[in-house]
Amino acid sequence: MAARIEATGTRTIDWAGRIRERLAGTQPRHDEDTFLLPGLTHEQSRAYRAWFPVDPVPAAVLVPLVERSDGLTVLLTERASDLKNHAGQISFPGGRMEESDGGALRTALREAQEEIGLDPRFVSVAGYLPDHIVVSGYRVTPVVAFVTPGFELLLDAAEVHTTFEVPLAHVFEPANYASRKRRFGDAEIELCDIPYRQWNIWGATAGMLVTLRRLVAPES
Repeated sequence: MAARIEATGTRTIDWAGRIRERLAGTQPRHDEDTFLLPGLTHEQSRAYRAWFPVDPVPAAVLVPLVERSDGLTVLLTERASDLKNHAGQISFPGGRMEESDGGALRTALREAQEEIGLDPRFVSVAGYLPDHIVVSGYRVTPVVAFVTPGFELLLDAAEVHTTFEVPLAHVFEPANYASRKRRFGDAEIELCDIPYRQWNIWGATAGMLVTLRRLVAPES
């Protein structure tokens, strides 16, 4: 599919091209020096290393970027309201890494198919973001991928209430961010939410999107 050029202010940015370029050849890295707290830089994350879980549970998520004719969108899920962890939150499809998966990619693809019925045939992997440490004790590897339109979703109602797509241009526009302060250990840190229509993207999901923008934005 031809690259879509997104307008941002007075600039036009080929986000798909930049993502492909910046993530080309990336592989999962699971060493602690590269861990990120969602939304923070490497330098900021290192300042809170003492509060990282000692043995975080490996997990992976798929960051699905749908190649729509009018620009890239991010496919997100709203989790079921009665889940034990992260009920009702906005998230990427993903979950705990199983031994049989053999790595982050297979975990992300398996979970996306189980949770929302996304067929891997429509998915083309662009690369990987650094592992993110989340407060529930997981070490999450984000797998960034382009998704070709034409797929049909079948949601697992036990895990997912609904899905929606948000334009990547909206996600990557800092003017759309809302400040949120959260406690981490004995410190207070400032993160951001990304409101969109009736949804509020926050926490690890917003942090991973900020990490992606930080990696590919022209001013980075």
